[in-house]
This record gives sequence, structure tokens and C-alpha cells, in this order.
Amino acid sequence: MAKHGKKYMAALAKVNVDNVYSPKEAVTLAKETSYAKFDASIEVHLRMGLDPRQADQQVRDVVVLPNGLGKTVRVLVFAQGEAATKAQEGGADYVADTDEMINKIAAGWTDFDVTIATPDMMAKVGKLGRVLGPRSLMPNPKAGTVCAAEDLPRVINEAKAGRVEFRLDKTANIHVAIGKASFPAEKLFENFAALMEAIKKARPTGAKGTYIRKVTVAATMGPGLKIDPLQAVTITMED
Repeated sequence: MAKHGKKYMAALAKVNVDNVYSPKEAVTLAKETSYAKFDASIEVHLRMGLDPRQADQQVRDVVVLPNGLGKTVRVLVFAQGEAATKAQEGGADYVADTDEMINKIAAGWTDFDVTIATPDMMAKVGKLGRVLGPRSLMPNPKAGTVCAAEDLPRVINEAKAGRVEFRLDKTANIHVAIGKASFPAEKLFENFAALMEAIKKARPTGAKGTYIRKVTVAATMGPGLKIDPLQAVTITMED
């Protein structure tokens, strides 16, 4: 069994491990139990009642968090011609419109957080799968990161404002950051409520029985705080 340090144990002492917290209590306590020297992320972990092996039980979507993630998001857009111009005007940090730029990425350069592409560039982007795929940077129509040229300014703006992708992993879990420990608890709660609403709407057609089995909130490296799943799926930002 892994041993924890004194700081973790001090944070854990503030948590009743047998208690199931309300969403507001959980995000507030997650802030209080963050002991990292850096501004830790507050993360939501969900255990889903889904079978990742079934095509009709997949969950993949995006949500725009109302209060963002508290970090600067660097956006790279794969586009050419007029679309490249729209991307630049729309606020993209980088535009991959030349073979030189694409070769740079193929060689391992990934100093960006989000990638967006126009459909005509996907043939070239597909060749970068070994670099982008493992880092979850591959543009995908289901995530809204493959879009027409006229939609680029909107998608770029959403990415910078706090547009977050969530997806079911191979172990039937979903992991999403909802902000930083420095955020006021109310802003974290609003982001949490927006995320849960998006996950409810993303319920796949093949879902049977209990959709969300467990909900946990924690700061990076901090102890987990269990949330009542029923409360998690019924809250709104007005609560």
C-alpha cells in the first residue's frame, strides 16, 4: 500500500472518509485540502455505469465552463488559405498551414493545449496521430474541433474561454478538471454544475440502469471527496 506524506495526511484529517458530501461542500473542502505549492487543479472523477466495449455506450462531448479553467489555453489550428486567415484573426496562437509546420509537429513539437482543424486538412492531420493521439490533441468532429472555416473564430474563442472535452475511458471512468484551487468556491460549483448538466445530456442510447455510479472531487494530489450522485445530477448553477 502506498505511503502518503505528512501534508497529505494533514489534508486527509479534514475529510470524513465515510461521509457523502453535497456538491457545494465537496468543492469547498477540495479547496481547503489542496496542499500543493502550485495552484492545483480541482478535478471531478466519475465512475459510470457503462460498458466502454460497446459502441452504443460511449460518452464523448464538450462543455464550456462558465468560469473557465484558470489557465492560458494555447490553440493551434490546422487550416490553409482563407481559413488560415480566419484562424489568425480569430485569435489562434499557431496556424499550421504549411508542410514545414506540420513536419515540426511530426518531429514532436506540442507546445499547445487544443487543436482545431478544417475538414480539408484532416488528411494531413491524420498522419500526426502518433504525436497528437497519446496527448489527446487530435481534432475530432464529435468534440467539435473539426469545423468549417466560418466557425473557427467561435470555436477558438470557446477553447480559450474554458471549453473542455470529456470522454469515457477504457475503465468506464470520466476525469475532468473544473478549475483551480484559487477559484472562489462558488465559481467551482458553477463549473461543476455545468459539467454535470453536459454529462447528463451526453447519456448514450445504450446506457442501461444507473448512468452515474460514483462522483468524487479532489484537488491535484489531494484526498478524494465523495459526492452523492443523485445530488450531482440534479443540481443547477442557481442552487
